[in-house]
Amino acid sequence: MERVCLDCGAKLLGRSDKKFCSDQCRNNYNNRINRDQNNYVRNVHALLRRNRKILSDLFEAGFHRIHRDALLAQGYNFTFCTHIVETRDGILWSYCFEYGFREAGRGYLELQKCSSYLEQYPGEEI
Repeated sequence: MERVCLDCGAKLLGRSDKKFCSDQCRNNYNNRINRDQNNYVRNVHALLRRNRKILSDLFEAGFHRIHRDALLAQGYNFTFCTHIVETRDGILWSYCFEYGFREAGRGYLELQKCSSYLEQYPGEEI
């Protein structure tokens, strides 16, 4: 029985457990198999980066209170955040990395920057 590469179909020579004729074919095959899963992660990561940039730009420009509609107008997606923190007072802060917001009433959001969790682990990759 002739063995062939799982990616390109070329005849395989060498080890009996060999599945691919080259590293390129191995990479092509695995990328094709994992494409849907990788695309989902890539798309979510892009949304999180966009959300973070919107919050970052607003906060660094001096906006610490903004209407919810203004975030929506800039393309903010409220479905995606990195984490939610509940204070002792029961206030929920939604964060996109180090930038967060909480409901401040009448459709307004209070913005804040909190990088304390990054300072807890200096030099470590998170």
